[in-house]
Amino acid sequence: MGRRARGVGVTEAPRAFGILGGTFDPVHLGHLALAHEALQELRLDHLLFVPNADPPHKQDQSVTPARHREGMVALAIEPEPAFVLSRIELERDGPSFAVDTVAELADRARAEGRPVPWFVMSAEALDDFDSWREPERILDLCRLAVGPRPGAEPLDHGWVAKHYPGRESRFAFLPGPELDIASTDIRERVAAGEAITDLVPDAVAAYIEEHGLY
Repeated sequence: MGRRARGVGVTEAPRAFGILGGTFDPVHLGHLALAHEALQELRLDHLLFVPNADPPHKQDQSVTPARHREGMVALAIEPEPAFVLSRIELERDGPSFAVDTVAELADRARAEGRPVPWFVMSAEALDDFDSWREPERILDLCRLAVGPRPGAEPLDHGWVAKHYPGRESRFAFLPGPELDIASTDIRERVAAGEAITDLVPDAVAAYIEEHGLY
């Protein structure tokens, strides 16, 4: 449903939504900052957090059970009404390929009369995008919103012109956030008995302690 503009009796066209996928092992303040940046810069209606059930790029690694990663995401996004937990990959059998998720959510956007969704990622993920399953199809189905990678040269539309010529309109490069936080570092800090309250929401830190994760 469109939203009625206050005082003028005009129905606003439905806005696009965003998709932020990841292992979220654990979800941290960098994820939340990137989500807020995309929400504001792209004027999104809402943003879906999509935890992977079976991340294909981590088949040889130990990953925290999905129920815990889902639980931490739910706690992290609870204060923001525009952030929504999606179980789309948790409910799908097999590896969690982004192209399958985007295809289903693009269909949902069309059914709701919305513009194509924005898939939100870091510049680090974009640098590896050509190794994903069917990257060209992903670009057919959605647009990519790319956050900067702290400490590295920023990617821009020049990079897109070189790697995906003619697709520049499918990309937006966000001005922030400039937070250098990694889930791997958080897990290592927990294992070493170090504090992580400056890296994750308080509710997530409490969940990790309560369930003895990492």
